[in-house]
Order: sequence, then structure tokens, then C-alpha cells
Amino acid sequence: MITITPAAAAQIKLSAEQGKAEGMALRIAASRNDDSSIHYGMGFDDSKADDTTITADDIEIIVSKSSAELLKDTTIDFVELEPGKFQFIFMNPNDPNYKPPTA
Repeated sequence: MITITPAAAAQIKLSAEQGKAEGMALRIAASRNDDSSIHYGMGFDDSKADDTTITADDIEIIVSKSSAELLKDTTIDFVELEPGKFQFIFMNPNDPNYKPPTA
């Protein structure tokens, strides 16, 4: 299951509106790099036959069969990494470089 934070959901909806992609699903892709870390991609797309479809925070998400296992239990957030610089981040326990946030 993929979780999307409210901040990420708001940005995804805004991006869909600005990109004239309203009504399209958000495709999330993941692939393993040579060092075992995970590379991520996101974009609006149409569903294909073997895709898994998930709904999170009113956003339809599609994931290919090959990405599904790599994305299991991932949380996507939209955060300010530096003043004025916002970015999507993937908090994925399947990525060997992932370090859970500390409270």
C-alpha cells in the first residue's frame, strides 16, 4: 500500500490542474539501482492491463507489476528541503538508504 500525505496530495492535484491532466491517474514507478537503492518516477498516465490501481487521498495511483513490490509500504510527502525549495520525497522501508524520520 502507498500512502500520500496531505501536502503531497495537494501538490499532485495542483500539478494535474496546471498540466491539464485532471482525471488522469498518477503513475508511480520504481526501479533498483546498481547500489540497491531505489530510483523513483512519477507522472500522469493511462492505466495498462497489468497495472495495480490504488486510491489514496482521492488520487488514483497506478503502479506496474514490476514496481509494486519495491513501493510496498511507501509514504510520499511534499516537503521544503531548503528555504523555498519543495520536493516530493519517498519514505520507503524497501530502500536500503531509507532512514525513518525521528520525532
